[in-house]
Amino acid sequence: MNPDTALLLSINDLARVTGWLHPVVLAYASYGLVVFAALMLAGWWTARQRAELTAITAAVWAPVGMLLALGINQPIVALVGEARPYTLHPEILVLAQRSLDPSFPSDHAVMAGSVTAGVFLVSRRLGVLSTVAAVAMALSRVYIGAHYPQDVLAGLLLGAAVSIVGYLLARRLLTRLITTLETTLARPLLTIAPAVADQRPVNQPMAS
Repeated sequence: MNPDTALLLSINDLARVTGWLHPVVLAYASYGLVVFAALMLAGWWTARQRAELTAITAAVWAPVGMLLALGINQPIVALVGEARPYTLHPEILVLAQRSLDPSFPSDHAVMAGSVTAGVFLVSRRLGVLSTVAAVAMALSRVYIGAHYPQDVLAGLLLGAAVSIVGYLLARRLLTRLITTLETTLARPLLTIAPAVADQRPVNQPMAS
């Protein structure tokens, strides 16, 4: 038995004796996406309050990086075509809704990994919170029988890699775009700092 399958079965044995955890873990494994949406929102709010261009750029990139990572993952999933654990191991306890979709890498883990990397670029504190949430998501997907451990590990790494590399490649262009948007009506969505023209003292006459 390979180590990945052995770990899957060990976690599944844990699931069998922790029935009281089933509703909580299943709810998080299914709807925990809301947590990562909240983390991205918190990242945007933090960056907007700090009024730092680099933080704002990272906050704007976070959801873009997530979508890019999920888009890249789809052809990989189709190419690998790994069967779900319950297909090859019908004896395991399955809490997840059964699916015919391939298992490797996990979309949920890709999402969690990409959001975590993106949020880390905005705030280390939020990044730590997101890391905990991402690990919990990965474990929950194995716990409910939806994925092998290697599926979620690969998903976390892929999501984080796409987010970081994509940010490094797009940062300059995105910075220019945000700098331009800060001169438009969209400025309040990006920063609470007043525009340069608004920083003139009230009693100071305008230059002739």
